Amino acid sequence: MTATEETKILSRCQQGDKAAFRWVVQNYQRMMFSLALKMLADEEEAKDVVQETFIKAWTCIDHFDLQRPFSTWLYTIASRLCLDRLKRARIIILQPHDEQVMQRFCSDDDSHHNLENHEWVSVVKLLAEGLSTKQRLVFTLCQLEGLSSTEVEQITGMDGQQVKNNLYVARKTIRKQLKKLGYEQD
Repeated sequence: MTATEETKILSRCQQGDKAAFRWVVQNYQRMMFSLALKMLADEEEAKDVVQETFIKAWTCIDHFDLQRPFSTWLYTIASRLCLDRLKRARIIILQPHDEQVMQRFCSDDDSHHNLENHEWVSVVKLLAEGLSTKQRLVFTLCQLEGLSSTEVEQITGMDGQQVKNNLYVARKTIRKQLKKLGYEQD
């Protein structure tokens, strides 16, 4: 679908067209679920965030600027909801099988690592241990979702230096975590 076609659909959404919004949900729900799952390391919480994201998007769609990327706007909503949940969340407890999943992930020859949702949860829990919520968000958006620094700046409201600093610290912390688990050498 071209950007022009998507803009037409989004314009219809702004006019209250629920069928057009159903298209939006169908086309963006996987992306939002991927972010939420990686941020929250909890499948049910991730599903709730996706639902909240689309409810908020529907109720605020008239404020969306059609000249801007829609995915960035949705990522902003979802990431803020994830951060809110992380702030009031309980401490993530590592399970014995988490390390086994990580071992399989690191030893897998398949470079695409097609992990199931529950396996992603294990990997994220292990890697994100010790990260602040901002570091976790920046790492997830940059490294796991593959977004550009510019998109991450727009989504998070951080400037370029803050994004770089948070990503640097996150990578350093994760590298230390991998060394602790025996997956990286000095």
